Amino acid sequence: MEAPVMWSNPTDFPSIRRARQVSTVQVNLGYVCNQTCFHCHVNAGPNRRESMDAATLEAVLAFADRVGATTLDLTGGAPELNPHFRWLVTQARERGWTVIDRCNLTVLTEPGQDSLAEFLADHQVQIVASLPCYEEANVDQQRGEGVFQRSLQGIRMLNALGYGQPDSGLPLDLVYNPQGAELPPPQGELEAAYRESLLRDWSIHFNRLLTITNMPINRFAGQLRREGRYQEYMDRLRAAHRTENLAKVMCRDLVSVDWEGYLFDCDFNQMLGLPLGAKGQRVHVQNITAQALDQGSIAVGEHCYGCTAGAGSSCSGAL
Repeated sequence: MEAPVMWSNPTDFPSIRRARQVSTVQVNLGYVCNQTCFHCHVNAGPNRRESMDAATLEAVLAFADRVGATTLDLTGGAPELNPHFRWLVTQARERGWTVIDRCNLTVLTEPGQDSLAEFLADHQVQIVASLPCYEEANVDQQRGEGVFQRSLQGIRMLNALGYGQPDSGLPLDLVYNPQGAELPPPQGELEAAYRESLLRDWSIHFNRLLTITNMPINRFAGQLRREGRYQEYMDRLRAAHRTENLAKVMCRDLVSVDWEGYLFDCDFNQMLGLPLGAKGQRVHVQNITAQALDQGSIAVGEHCYGCTAGAGSSCSGAL
């Protein structure tokens, strides 16, 4: 038996339980990425080597079958840089599942990815794409020099294939996250500003804007500590907690799988090493049933206030 994972994160965050049905399996295909963003809670980058192998991917598909999931949500790193990415998408679509690709946009113009946009369109993959601002200077400051223009190039490729166009069946959602230790502004108002600016200045089309709170984990947490603002940010999240958001947090009907195949209640818990249900022992996708997840307890910590603060935050934007 595997030794328990030691976890200590005292919190008074309210206890929550999983819903009866797991609808989404979110799969972290690895930490390899072509970008290094300062807010990244995964610490992804070009020098990372962690990548889910083919055997684990097959176990993930079998797990999703067992629990009756209908959506596969692919993340990373840049999930497309996993060598088995296209095989996994094909397998999931053949099963009739919805597939979400959390795309950083610049990967579409990486060497060796020439046909990636067409592949995504051919398989009707839903794209959730990072674009943390509609102003070039802000994006380049957060994500690296030249990233804004490369991101626009990626969106134009997707738009040309029908993504973001009315009635195309190819949704393209953009993701905003704050520049620093602030909560996102109202999602609807910011979406209107994005739509006006990107259409007027760059002839860019998209479906929705999702606002996501920066989580005080890994790279962003390190930045906060260097600035002496970590506790200030945690206090801000706690003060903005809204109980009504608890009913809609993503962990209620989602489970997260790391690149080795271990299960977590969400991607953030995964990065903190907080095991599924906080029982102190990691569980692999090969060794769990749907019944074991049914209304099970969800591991919580101080970082969970990031999901319930203000308008709320999840992988689908404001709650």
